[in-house]
Amino acid sequence: MTRAPNISRQTIAVLAALSSQPQAWRYGYDLSKETGLKSGTLYPLLIRLADQDLLEAEWRQPLTPGRPPRHAYRLTDAGLALARDRLSGAPSAVTSALVPKPAQ
Repeated sequence: MTRAPNISRQTIAVLAALSSQPQAWRYGYDLSKETGLKSGTLYPLLIRLADQDLLEAEWRQPLTPGRPPRHAYRLTDAGLALARDRLSGAPSAVTSALVPKPAQ
């Protein structure tokens, strides 16, 4: 019998944020603000999820001329299934406690 991999509180927070709009492309900065995770935690986590084929990542051209392209992320079908599986098992009060609150 195989054991499900452990998923950190930070990963659950990112999966929860991404699964709220599963088809939408999200920028790391927006995810950082929503989850309260610092860039040193968030970006390595996003890279690992993309390497595991749980996230799609692509460069998006800026809407404002003169700005650099930005990386955008969204869940793959496998990522959405994992998010639903992990988030459905936790009561909503527990799930909301797992998601860090943005810094004021």
